[in-house]
Amino acid sequence: MNLQPIIGLEIHVQLKTKSKMFCSCSNDSEGIEPNTNVCPVCMGHPGALPVLNLQALKFGILTGLALNCKIADFAKFDRKNYFYPDLPKGYQISQFDQPIALGGHLIIKVLDPKKKEIREVKINLTRIHLEDDAAKLIHDPKTNSSLVDFNRGGAPLMEIVTEPDFRSPEEAKTFLQELRLIMRYLNVSNANMEKGQLRCDANISLREIKTDKRGRPEFSALSPKTEIKNMNSFRAVERAIAYEIDRQTKLWKKGTPPAFSTTRGWNDEKQMTEEQRGKEEAHDYRYMPEPDIPPLNLRELEKQLKNQIPELPEQRRQRFMIEYGFNLDDANILINDNNLSKYTEQVISELKSWLDSLEETEGTADEIWKTNHKKLTKLLSGWLVNRLNKLMLDNNATFDDLKINAENFAEFLTLLYQNKLNNATGGKILEAMFKTGIDPSHAIEEMDLGQIEDSSELELIIDKVISQNSEQVEEYKAGKEVVIQFLIGMVMKESKGKADAQKVGEMLKEKLK
Repeated sequence: MNLQPIIGLEIHVQLKTKSKMFCSCSNDSEGIEPNTNVCPVCMGHPGALPVLNLQALKFGILTGLALNCKIADFAKFDRKNYFYPDLPKGYQISQFDQPIALGGHLIIKVLDPKKKEIREVKINLTRIHLEDDAAKLIHDPKTNSSLVDFNRGGAPLMEIVTEPDFRSPEEAKTFLQELRLIMRYLNVSNANMEKGQLRCDANISLREIKTDKRGRPEFSALSPKTEIKNMNSFRAVERAIAYEIDRQTKLWKKGTPPAFSTTRGWNDEKQMTEEQRGKEEAHDYRYMPEPDIPPLNLRELEKQLKNQIPELPEQRRQRFMIEYGFNLDDANILINDNNLSKYTEQVISELKSWLDSLEETEGTADEIWKTNHKKLTKLLSGWLVNRLNKLMLDNNATFDDLKINAENFAEFLTLLYQNKLNNATGGKILEAMFKTGIDPSHAIEEMDLGQIEDSSELELIIDKVISQNSEQVEEYKAGKEVVIQFLIGMVMKESKGKADAQKVGEMLKEKLK
């Protein structure tokens, strides 16, 4: 039986506004006492009137433009009626038939595990609309009770609904990761899944694929969809969808595919989905127009915001590869953090200034970059992505904490490029720069870690190592060439890491002919 998954996502993004969606309460409730960040509006008291947050509306339109949506000329808000303990009004203010944006798409790049190649997948969007968030339920299994914290109630949410264009868990995960990046580039949300700022529900159905006599595919009717909730990480999304596909596949093979739509929750501890309830449809919510918020004319706002779209992740990814010569893996790492990519460009700009100041006859900075871009991008990505980024992760530091400015990091790279520092001494210098912000030249002087450039001084060290390791020297001369690495290591140790290993190797080979 050849079964195909049909997957659609509903994504809620908590917007990064100062106040809540329809009142003046703070939108930042993290770390404060429960039920202290509330007012009559977000608690749904009789007579309290909601007022739309203009910044939230702008963020929604900006996102729609970035995702290639058609911004509606007119939009309105509706009451979505349902009873739940975390919804004090008894309804949610959302948008039903006239959302702020329709259509749109996002193209993602997914690694095909079978063909071992990257393929592009176009995911179409259905709509984007705005609504207010519900409160937070806290379940206590010890007392078998539930508590409600209303601090989050009324927070501004943007819901992005996709078409059922996903065919695998990997596609869904990749889409969410790219969407999170776009949210951060637009600065509309921090989009942290672990903190609930990016939440995702997945709708999954299966259909059988057969072929007709001419070999053309024929699709059976879709099974009723299952909605999965409670996924709070990209890994959870991927695993939950994979589990649900496997669960439904087994039902199909037994001849009992799902007969009706249900909602299931992802149990991360058990690594399985669990049935919660029958799935509601639109008519269950008894939508009605929100009488307290007037309809919206969005034409002027769309015109204002069209010119405010920044460079988006995919554009920057391509530019880093074309303009600077980074490979795809390094480009992905560098653009995955907006601050890191900006810092990278500042470093490259400063690096070109340092290259211009070199007394060597290599030409202008642009000519040096063009001729040696492989070496330079390898230096930059290696020391920035692998070494500096590791120091920041190990010390739980952000770019706001970083003491190494772009000019000093560029000078550091220039010293490495000129072979005035090697990997060993470079690591020590970088750590000193990270801790104190000292510039690399002063660090070299203070720590006495400058590269040995005097050939006669280096020759003395090599002669000493040769005389102290006569057994290994004889092995090398007898044809055991790998021994040269041992001798190079001994020279590096004797020089306290200040020798150029490549130059040492060349001199040793010459002396041992």
